[in-house]
Amino acid sequence: MSEDAREELLASEEAQAVGEEQLVVQRTTWEHMWWRLRKDKGAMIALGFVVLVTVFAICAPLLEAITGHLYTEQFRETGLTPNGLPIAPNGEFWLGTDHLGRDQLVRLAYGARVSLLVGVLASLIAATIGVIVGLLAGFFGGWIDAVLSRLTDFVMSIPFLLCALALVSVFGASFTLCLFVVVFFSWAVIGRVIRAQVRSLKEREFVEASRSLGAGKASILFKDILPNLTEPIIVYTTQLIPSAIVFEASLSFLGMGIVPPTPSWGGMLADASTNSMYLLAPWLVLVPGLMLLATTLAFNMLGDGLRDALDPKAGRRLLLRKRRKGAKHV
Repeated sequence: MSEDAREELLASEEAQAVGEEQLVVQRTTWEHMWWRLRKDKGAMIALGFVVLVTVFAICAPLLEAITGHLYTEQFRETGLTPNGLPIAPNGEFWLGTDHLGRDQLVRLAYGARVSLLVGVLASLIAATIGVIVGLLAGFFGGWIDAVLSRLTDFVMSIPFLLCALALVSVFGASFTLCLFVVVFFSWAVIGRVIRAQVRSLKEREFVEASRSLGAGKASILFKDILPNLTEPIIVYTTQLIPSAIVFEASLSFLGMGIVPPTPSWGGMLADASTNSMYLLAPWLVLVPGLMLLATTLAFNMLGDGLRDALDPKAGRRLLLRKRRKGAKHV
């Protein structure tokens, strides 16, 4: 069976399956995407967790007011044992304290703000740079493509940690430098993907039709090609966020990221390694470590769910699986 015949068969079976389940007049592309995403239980669980983490981060000042514990405040008497060790989780300190007697729950909430801010902001900036580079390299080709492609290869060949260490030794650790390093090492991947997509799209019939009608290069680039890149841009930007969060945590863990006493998940893990404190107080590692793991996993699952939801073939396969499953129970 040819590819066109297979597509027509899938489309007809999809229409029949939808008609059997419910009457749908019309759906836009985004409505179809949301419908498919809602059918993906893993993606919806991931989305719910991302929303909870976001609310947790936004409510950090409120949590600070409720507990009465500032994220920099050291409770030397109530937050440490007589031997100077951290307090385990209890009624006053719900997630225990660190080696300085600071409330882990409040610091975890403020650390979530830092991680999400760096992750989302760095991903948006990196995606913007990558899309611009990919558009220019893929559409114009020639020496522009050669220069931008070599620049992309150069960025991807630089050792991440060595570059970060060199920059910190010169400029000192700061939030701005941390953001710059994460962006610098993140845009190249999406730039390469967008370049390949543009090289494929610019040879399509609708682009040739625009050229024959006298459309200029800028019009073709931004009105014809860019709208067709919405789906990969959304998916890859979403999947850049967990990488950016891990980058920031790695830099903070090594003392090259967020400057103390501002809390970050990587910095909290670094504090837990002070004098092997995690052996005596395992919650110092478990709390921020599990939070970091769950957040990055949730963003990855959400990115995978968006990729499948934005793929029309994935939606058809979902309908067919559901239809066949229902037929087996009859």
